[in-house]
Amino acid sequence: MAKKYVVTITRQFGSMGRPIARELSERLGIEYYDRDIVEEISKQMNLPVSTISQLEERYSSPNFFNMVFPLGFSTAQKQDQIFDVQTKIINELVEKQSCIIVGRCSDYLMRDHPRHLNIYIYSSYENRLKNCIERLNMNEDEARKMIQEVDKARANYHKRFANGTLPSDLIYKDIMIDSNLFGIEETADYLADIVKRKFLD
Repeated sequence: MAKKYVVTITRQFGSMGRPIARELSERLGIEYYDRDIVEEISKQMNLPVSTISQLEERYSSPNFFNMVFPLGFSTAQKQDQIFDVQTKIINELVEKQSCIIVGRCSDYLMRDHPRHLNIYIYSSYENRLKNCIERLNMNEDEARKMIQEVDKARANYHKRFANGTLPSDLIYKDIMIDSNLFGIEETADYLADIVKRKFLD
């Protein structure tokens, strides 16, 4: 029986990291976890998925937070709680089976796992903008705003929970690849070959 392994995928917004993770999971025959983690956090903390999404991997405005939690949790306190629950869920998933974890500082969380491969998927601003417009059906203004806001939010989140590092920092990364080099399916093929060579040969 093959030993379990974990692949983490950190990605820039608009780089098509999520579809690549999905394709990679199909090629490897293992699960990938992304929004599923949010849904499990929601169940365990008894909070709406929309609230978790607002707080997870980003900083919400204080006004929004006060409306949702009028009894006085600070955004930072609630984010800490969410991160703790999220970490527990990720560790349980990884312990149970080989899998792919998308985002959520998983590169940092899995840094000491004996059988991990941490991947960073990026692309040029122009390619990310094009992907947002053509693949995610955004208009150009919306796409530019989303890239700016999500990049900033993910950077802040990663710095806070991943020992002060940025998502794009080399530390905790094994492979960094421009998704525009091969496109979604061929990038998944390339990464699947690497994973198989590392863990399955």
